[in-house]
Amino acid sequence: MPGPVSVAPEILAQIQADFSREWQRLCREAESGMLAPPKDRRFSSAAWAANGQHVLLAHTYLLVSQVMNRMVDSAQVSDSLRERLRFSAMQWVDALSPANFLAFNPEVQQSIVESAGKTLSLGLSNLLQDIKKGRISQTDESQFEVGRNLACTPGQVVFENRLMQVIQYAPRTDTVYQRPLVIIPPNINKFYILDLQPENSFVRYAVEQGHTVFIVSWRNPLASDTDGVDQATWSDYLDGAVLKAISVASDITGQAQVNALGFCVGGTMLASALALAQARGARPVASLTLLTSMLDFHDTGVLSVFVDENHAMFRDQQFGRGGLMPARDLSNTFSFLRPNELVWNYVVGNYLKGQTPPPFDLLFWNSDSTNLPGPFFSWYFRNTYLENNLKVPGRAQAAGLSLDLTRLDMPAYLYGSREDHIVPWPSAYASTRVLRGPARFVLGASGHIAGVVNPASRNKRSYWARPMGEDKMPGDPDLWLENAEEHPGSWWVDWTRWLDPHGGKRVKAPRSQGNAQYKPIEPAPGRYVKVRAV
Repeated sequence: MPGPVSVAPEILAQIQADFSREWQRLCREAESGMLAPPKDRRFSSAAWAANGQHVLLAHTYLLVSQVMNRMVDSAQVSDSLRERLRFSAMQWVDALSPANFLAFNPEVQQSIVESAGKTLSLGLSNLLQDIKKGRISQTDESQFEVGRNLACTPGQVVFENRLMQVIQYAPRTDTVYQRPLVIIPPNINKFYILDLQPENSFVRYAVEQGHTVFIVSWRNPLASDTDGVDQATWSDYLDGAVLKAISVASDITGQAQVNALGFCVGGTMLASALALAQARGARPVASLTLLTSMLDFHDTGVLSVFVDENHAMFRDQQFGRGGLMPARDLSNTFSFLRPNELVWNYVVGNYLKGQTPPPFDLLFWNSDSTNLPGPFFSWYFRNTYLENNLKVPGRAQAAGLSLDLTRLDMPAYLYGSREDHIVPWPSAYASTRVLRGPARFVLGASGHIAGVVNPASRNKRSYWARPMGEDKMPGDPDLWLENAEEHPGSWWVDWTRWLDPHGGKRVKAPRSQGNAQYKPIEPAPGRYVKVRAV
């Protein structure tokens, strides 16, 4: 256990003096009626500005928050402990905002009076519904249905086992590239983040470019399952899911190699599976795309606050004989990485104001996470986040074989998001020092999800890249960025320009999905994706 946390006396004295001076200024301006409302969206309504006491309360809260953060930054502790202190302070500070309490929030009080108490009744109803769900509603879930207006790109499930289904999508062009594209999404979420509504579906876009697309739809294991899925391991997922999906696509299209894409955890799994194939003397992939994925876990951003040996040992013991890592635990963890935006904003809106959050497909997907087999999670947590074994040749193993990701030499397209708090973009860039083939790195605007799901048709945001064909990748990501050019619009266009030459020649599009060996089982999106955990 760490000892007492201290701040150097001279620094503490300066912080105290600055606080006293700023507090006196706030009081003088409040007394004279000159104190303007703070520039913080939590206190931006007219109800806050209408009362000087509420304005002073908001400023006082922000001042105390600033002092707490300065004390954490000045604490005489290790960098790792400081990050944990900073995270803990953020949780307390954000939770104690006066906006989160009926007694201190004038906007909420005003809405109760104007509605004759109706908003209070609606808020209580929303709270009871969310208690039943076991999570905070972030969007109007009644507006979305998987298979109706989400995950509705036409196709067929052509294979399934206890871990996943494989979907083959119907062509939308008269001719298609010979070599198919196999997509491995993260197994901690549903695959339809890449197949939302038609206008922002990455899958649909790839199909429209002439690629025969296969995607893995992960099974969402439940406590009621009796087939032993709760005992599935890292090796089971690499062999029985990732490599199996690649072989299914290869067998159906008659191609010895496929193009493969992995997103987030799916990218880590994909690269690991290809290293396993390489250890067996196989090379099933012609090109590799990794979206916001980590192979080198040296810098895991804010998630590092959850990583230590004690946590790893706890999970090892917890899942030694199987069990499920609950989706609710994972979902709550990711939400509290951005508590104001993904927690308290909805507490105030849903429960204090009695509002129904607006419909938003990304947030519907965000609430539809999956349970994970405990042994899989335990291996992944220890070997990646804690010990960073994947980047070291031979240190990680799967199916009894040593993995060496540095032997992967196929052309690679690596994407990072500039504002990603889950996979810091320098960590995505670090894959260029692990893989040995010619690499192209592209940096997109926005965050972990919104940066990836940036439809080409909308021409929004931007991305940074170097000229196509420039394979030299400096070790320093900042140096790469200094010499990269910003381009308006979506990185999707850049990716297809890179991918198309790896697709082979164009041939007549098939009239049906599957083949004699892999007959269609059910229409896309299949039944696996419709199983909810929370």
